[in-house]
Amino acid sequence: MSGQSQEKAGFAGNEPLWSPDAEQIEKSRLTAFMNRVSDKTGKEFSDYRAISKWSTDHSEEFWSEIWDFCGIIGEKGTVVLKDGDKMPGAQFFPDAKINFAENLLRRRDDHPALIFRDETGGERSLTFNQLYDEVSKWQQAFKEAGIEKGDRVSGYMPNMPESIIAMLAATSLGAVWSSASPDFGVNGVVDRFGQTEPKILVTVDGYHYNGKKLDILPKVKEIQPQIKSLEKTIIVPFLNDDPDLSGMNQTITAGDFTASFASQDIEFNRVDFNEPLFIMFSSGTTGAPKCIVHGHGGTLMQNLNEHQMNCDMKPDERLFYFTTCGWMMWNWLVVGLANETTLLLYDGSPFYPDGNVLWDFTTKHDCKLFGTSAKYIDALKANQVYPGETHDLSALKLITSTGSPLVPESFDFVYEKIKKDVQLAPIYGGTDIICAAFGIGNPISPVWRGEMQGQALGTCIDIFDEDGHSIPPGGGAGELVLTKPIPSMPVGFWNDTNGEKYHDAYFDMFPDVWRHGDWAELTSHGGVIVTGRSDATLNPGGVRIGTSEITGPADQTDGVKESMAIGQDWEGDVRVVLFVIFQDGVALNEDMEKTIKGNIRKDGSPRHVPAKIIPVKDFPRTRSGKVSELSVKNILHNRPVKNVEALANPESLALFKDLPQLQEGYSEKQKTSSPAVGV
Repeated sequence: MSGQSQEKAGFAGNEPLWSPDAEQIEKSRLTAFMNRVSDKTGKEFSDYRAISKWSTDHSEEFWSEIWDFCGIIGEKGTVVLKDGDKMPGAQFFPDAKINFAENLLRRRDDHPALIFRDETGGERSLTFNQLYDEVSKWQQAFKEAGIEKGDRVSGYMPNMPESIIAMLAATSLGAVWSSASPDFGVNGVVDRFGQTEPKILVTVDGYHYNGKKLDILPKVKEIQPQIKSLEKTIIVPFLNDDPDLSGMNQTITAGDFTASFASQDIEFNRVDFNEPLFIMFSSGTTGAPKCIVHGHGGTLMQNLNEHQMNCDMKPDERLFYFTTCGWMMWNWLVVGLANETTLLLYDGSPFYPDGNVLWDFTTKHDCKLFGTSAKYIDALKANQVYPGETHDLSALKLITSTGSPLVPESFDFVYEKIKKDVQLAPIYGGTDIICAAFGIGNPISPVWRGEMQGQALGTCIDIFDEDGHSIPPGGGAGELVLTKPIPSMPVGFWNDTNGEKYHDAYFDMFPDVWRHGDWAELTSHGGVIVTGRSDATLNPGGVRIGTSEITGPADQTDGVKESMAIGQDWEGDVRVVLFVIFQDGVALNEDMEKTIKGNIRKDGSPRHVPAKIIPVKDFPRTRSGKVSELSVKNILHNRPVKNVEALANPESLALFKDLPQLQEGYSEKQKTSSPAVGV
């Protein structure tokens, strides 16, 4: 940020928005962990920053304690970290044997494990015993179908119980799972699964969204011949009890697939700690999706660390995350089973029949943790949905958000219109590290406006300037980096035999340091603020500005529904262009433009004021709902947008082609009033 840190610019208030009381701190799992470490080491930990520092200064000891404290099932081995000074190259628990599914299926009783609601309002649930039994049947069927360790099984599925069942059955054998949501187009699925060559595809006949029944069997028919490795397709009936499978090759319903098997004790195939478990996919808007491989142990350990230490989730509590199977938060969500937590699953539009649907579902089932995206919180505000005025939120203790930065005004909205005494804890991580959090909440620290409470335990992040020098807390923004290895770093990329693609993706800028590609800063409170992708960061006059520093205040303007900031190369420099979607009945005029620019100038600086404000009807978005700034940036610079199938609404790209407003230069008024130009 130019000239001042975001704290000084008003992102943080003088008082915290929320602070835990003494009882909350005392009863938290994090406090129990801190006491355990204190007893063993003789060290006292006064606050979160103290235990966080210990966890990175004593990385091997910390991760060994996490294994034991979280009760990870497996053979630990004697070595915690091998080649810990190498990135890439470090190996955690190189002698360990573990199985992800075995840990998630540890509980066997009649307490609910999964409670599912679809968009029609229908609900069904599975107990831990029932979940185990279903996984047992699917595992036996997979075995009979020839699935072995290392084989790939893919899910083209909604967020429903069968998605979790199929994943657990496959991974119990040591097979590798990948998934996509059923709104993906044919090419988007083929671009992903075609690279990983699955033997089996698990899918549905269709799904519900926004009041519509959407049949996907025609898409499945197109996909099948394009994935040459497919030996069998399993259809889970969702729209119809008896879907028509005529014309489909080697296809069977889930009921017929498992009909000949009875539940029995599952034989879990314990594999190496770093054996491939999941293949995740990058958004794909800058090229073919990267196939990012994550291992059994790192995925389990990092996410259990976050569930227990940072989110304070305990057995029997209820966990909800609004996600699809095409977003990393689904993988994060399912790890709650290893914590013996009940998962609340929802599939459908979050605004059908109205904006209360998620709150109706989660309050009915006494949800403790409500997880969503920052854009959903913005949408609640824009649609004037105020859950705190309409629902009993007494069970709700924690709201998390991710997907994009949560702006300070959205913090205000949560505390004003949802719940005054809730802990608001944005999560920041990435598909690249299986959502291991660089920034996250914790149950023993206050919440400051516009900030994530801190970094995840064991995660040593820093902020570097362009020369690789560390920027201290409160010293401004720069490249977010990881300076020490963590267990959930990728095993590698699929079909990247020499590791070149993996190295180039994260380690090409700073030797032995992971560069995540985001623009962020550390605060004096110990918090983290992320403003956007560093490769989408604006750079007018050589001053680097995160996009949310502009879109945040713009979005708070009355009449503005959503905005997107892009840097356009112009006359040897970069000028800021702000695209705006206005609410119905609102248009861009001189007064509106003046108001938007005034709000941006007030919250940022004169350098933040856009040279152009252009109204549009829609933005291109990835299938997880993120605005694709890079695809628009490519359009503006006449560069090809690669892998358009990664976008949920590729037709929106046409809105940004050959805009006459962008062929015009700066006005004389802009040239003299904005120091962003020509500095």
